[in-house]
Amino acid sequence: MDPARIDQFDKMWTNYFPGAELPIVCYYTDDENSLAAAEKPAAEHCLISQLQSVRSGQIVAFKKDNIHCGGGRRYLGFAPGLRPNFEFFLSCGIPGKMEGERYKKSPEVVRELLARDPGFTAPAQHLLFKRWDHLHDHDEPEIVIFFAKPDVLSGLFTLSGYDESADDFVIAPFSAGCGSIVKYPYLERQSGRHRSVLGLFDVSARPFVPADRLTMAVPWPRFAQMIANADESFLTTKSWDRVRSRIESGEISTV
Repeated sequence: MDPARIDQFDKMWTNYFPGAELPIVCYYTDDENSLAAAEKPAAEHCLISQLQSVRSGQIVAFKKDNIHCGGGRRYLGFAPGLRPNFEFFLSCGIPGKMEGERYKKSPEVVRELLARDPGFTAPAQHLLFKRWDHLHDHDEPEIVIFFAKPDVLSGLFTLSGYDESADDFVIAPFSAGCGSIVKYPYLERQSGRHRSVLGLFDVSARPFVPADRLTMAVPWPRFAQMIANADESFLTTKSWDRVRSRIESGEISTV
């Protein structure tokens, strides 16, 4: 990775998002040198919870064998299959056999959803996560993931579409939390559009992040363009200065 790109982002983040949480990045790799494998939880556990250590500065790598949650393995591309009766699990359940999550009205709705699912297979054995300030020259990030408060999200959202005439430059697909930060942004990276993905609406994942956080996962090509556009964008205006000062002060509301 070009050190100049790191410096460019650091200046942008300091100038326009002072005090905001640094993003984390991820990329797939088959290189096992210096990989710090994530510790597999003893019981079923949400992968979003395991990323707390990455947000705190640790570097961890996931593979099929150290992800306890079946959904995590699926949405990171390590196990494409579904649990038996998944259409009932996501909807109404099976009385006496399985409690349903009730995220969809019926098994039929789930089947229709699955019929449109694009699928995803990991392109390498490991998915490495690290915080932005731990990047080195040899790293090649594929996705940049922001755990952000609403004011920060407003800036990232607007900057993501600064050079776009389309109005769907950010998408929010129905997905597990890990799918919104890996699967869908990775698919966007492979597409020609490189749209950012708003996420962490997954009710099951919400307990593992602060109440005032959502995610925006940005494919690398889009992220690079966002950095390049920053200094000519709305971030230089008085309108953003008002939001910027609130980010810097940590205010929750001025109302």
